[in-house]
This record gives sequence, C-alpha cells and structure tokens, in this order.
Amino acid sequence: MRRIAGIVLAVLLIGGVVAAVVAGRDTGDTSTATKTVRGVIGSEKAEFFADPEVVKALAAEGYTVKTETSGSWAMDGLDLKGYDFAFPSSKAPADELAEKYRVREPLPRPFYSPLVVVAHRGAAEVLSRNGLATLDKDRGVLDMDAYLKASEADRTWQQLKGAHEYGELSGLLYIATTDPTTSNSGALYLAAASNVANDGRVVASEADIKKTSPLLHDLISVQGAQQPSSDAAFRDFVSGVGNPLVLVYESQVAALLADGQKVDDLVVLYPDTTVNSDHTVVPVTDEGRALGELLGTDPELRRLAARHGFRPQGSAKEFTAATAGLTTYLTPRLTVRQAPVPTSEVLHEMARRARGR
Repeated sequence: MRRIAGIVLAVLLIGGVVAAVVAGRDTGDTSTATKTVRGVIGSEKAEFFADPEVVKALAAEGYTVKTETSGSWAMDGLDLKGYDFAFPSSKAPADELAEKYRVREPLPRPFYSPLVVVAHRGAAEVLSRNGLATLDKDRGVLDMDAYLKASEADRTWQQLKGAHEYGELSGLLYIATTDPTTSNSGALYLAAASNVANDGRVVASEADIKKTSPLLHDLISVQGAQQPSSDAAFRDFVSGVGNPLVLVYESQVAALLADGQKVDDLVVLYPDTTVNSDHTVVPVTDEGRALGELLGTDPELRRLAARHGFRPQGSAKEFTAATAGLTTYLTPRLTVRQAPVPTSEVLHEMARRARGR
C-alpha cells in the first residue's frame, strides 16, 4: 500500500509541475502577443513609426506596425488589399481613399501640421526689406498676397532691395514645392495660393479654376523638376542645396530642432494664409481603425507625436511642452488664417492644370 501511495503521489507531483510550466508559458505568450498591422504612410511620418520609443509604446498596446511610404495623392493608385490602413497627410486624399474602399466615417485624425516656408537668413531678410515678410528673431510671417503679386510680375531676386548682398540669391523669386499631382504638401500649397488669388474664397467651380489657373501654373512651372516628397525637399534644404525658399511641414522643422540638430541661418516663415495638413487614417480593417484611434488617444503616443513635431488634435499641451525651447523658430499658438481646402476633385484638376497637363 505504501508503494502504491508513493506512485500516486509522484504522479500528482509531476502533474502539478507540468501544469505550472504550461500556465507559466501561457502567461508569457499572452503578455507578449501582438497584432501585426500593415499600412501605407506619407514619408513625413516614417521617422515617427521607426522611433524605438514609438515601437515600444505600440507594442505595449499589442501592436506591431509595418509601414511603406508613398506620396499622399499617389496612394489612390495603390491596391490596398492586404493592408490595414493608409495614412495620407491630409483629409482630401483620405476622403478619396475612404470613398474608394467604402470606409465608414469618421476617419481618425490623430494629429496635424501647418505648412511653413523654410528660408535662409539672407533670403528672409530680403523678403522683409521688400514688404514680403515680417520677421521676429528666427521666425516670421510670409505675406502671401504680396508674394503672389511678385510671382505674377516675374520678379527676380536681383530686383529686390538688398539681394545684391547675397550671392546665392539670383534668378526668379519662387518657393520650391513638391509635385502637386502626387504629393500632399504641393497640393495644399495650391489650395492656399488659390484661396488668396480667389479673394479669400475657396475654389469651387470651373470659373474659379479658370480664374486661378494661370497663377498656379506660373508657381509650378518656374520650378522645373520637383521633389516627389517633402522629406526629400527638406533634406536638400538642410544640406544647403537647392532653392533658398522651400515649402515643408512645420513638423519636419520641429522634429529636427527637437532632436538637437542645427541648421545654419534657418528662418521659419508661416504664410499668413495657410492650410493645415490633417494627417488622416483611412482604416481598411478593424485593426487599422483601432490603431488610428489609439494614435490620437494614448497619452504616450500623443507625447511622442509632439516630439516628432506633430500637433496632436485637441489639447495643445503636448506640442507646447515638446517645443518649449524652440519658440524663437516656432509659433506654439497659430494666429495665421486657415484657408478651407477645395474638394479632392477640384484640387486634382487645379494640380493637373498647374502642371500643364
């Protein structure tokens, strides 16, 4: 009997150990399990999603995010089968994608960024002397009406007072932008410029398009070959090549400065009529929607978005905190006029005619 009891006890002990090992393994698997979601994003968000702290914050909420980059307007030509979300840089291309894939509203809009013009100090000083901008330390406001009139008149840098002091300022005066037919920042530049040219009204009809098209064509044709993305255009500016005036997102400037990098003689100009780039998630699957909503609500992800230069929707506290030491370059609270954006159909047509197609 003692022998039988010993065998039974041994079996029970072994069973208990096995049960404990299985339980421990299950607990471990549950704590590390993640949902892998795939998305197509604008290039300006690539560094955000690649940030190890962002990866860690997403993993803590159960997500592994794999991304590929594309121009926001070029996303319409992609097949999103197999992806969970697209993440263009503004609402217009997002609305177009949502209609195409029959995605229900509302679309998550976790953060936004205004368009700005980065300039070298010499160029900014010349604009200021000639009434095209006002300066305050390393930031300023670009007078869009005055700038557009100078563009219509084919003004050159050499015709502006003080430009002779800077050998790099020569040729036609223009702001370098991305291709408006494929890139969001280029298209939004047309939206802002057309609003000024249309007496402060959104371009909404064929008559409006005809009225503003000659100016928009001049703004684009003078540039020759354009960069496909704002990321490439900004890198060129930072490296000291290219045009002295370049249209980029505020987020790109803020992220660079927050990272401790310096750009020689940088001045940031906020157009007095601008368009905010509302980064909008187009969820193709339920997982994509959950991720988009998480980006806008999770405190850690909001903080990290602000550190990468984006302005989280709603409260401004994260952006203000992230840029507290950068206010000589950046404006924490925007006071410039926000122009309405034309419908995607109208914006496409404006871009097509601006490119001479």
